[in-house]
Amino acid sequence: MPAVHVINGPNLNLLGVREPSIYGTATLDDIKTRLAELCAARGVDLVFRQSNHEGDLVDWIQEAGRAGAPVILNAGAYTHTSIALYDAIKGAGVTVVEVHLSNVHARESFRQHSFISPAARGVIAGFGPASYVLAFAALFEK
Repeated sequence: MPAVHVINGPNLNLLGVREPSIYGTATLDDIKTRLAELCAARGVDLVFRQSNHEGDLVDWIQEAGRAGAPVILNAGAYTHTSIALYDAIKGAGVTVVEVHLSNVHARESFRQHSFISPAARGVIAGFGPASYVLAFAALFEK
């Protein structure tokens, strides 16, 4: 495994400020720092990105697929709307673990449907920043 790609979607740049009662007080930089430590311990590189633009996420998923790298994907609101991300995952043949900070199944009904899940290896939700740590661990399970 050359690298682990962590791709974050819209509004995740606001973590630590946006609705802390739902998303907690950790920032995206805090999550990146923790994952960088885990990658260093495993001897793999970390590619960590965030964008509010769907096309960027598609490009990055395809890039990871070409590199043979797995993806931890928090697509944010695009989880519930983006067939383009589903198609990118399937088309690139990339291994994806879908993550969510909050328990989307205990929230609004529109958050309970994911276009990503059918293309993902698994889904981890509701554990705050630890969702990313659990996703990282899952990538190394046989």
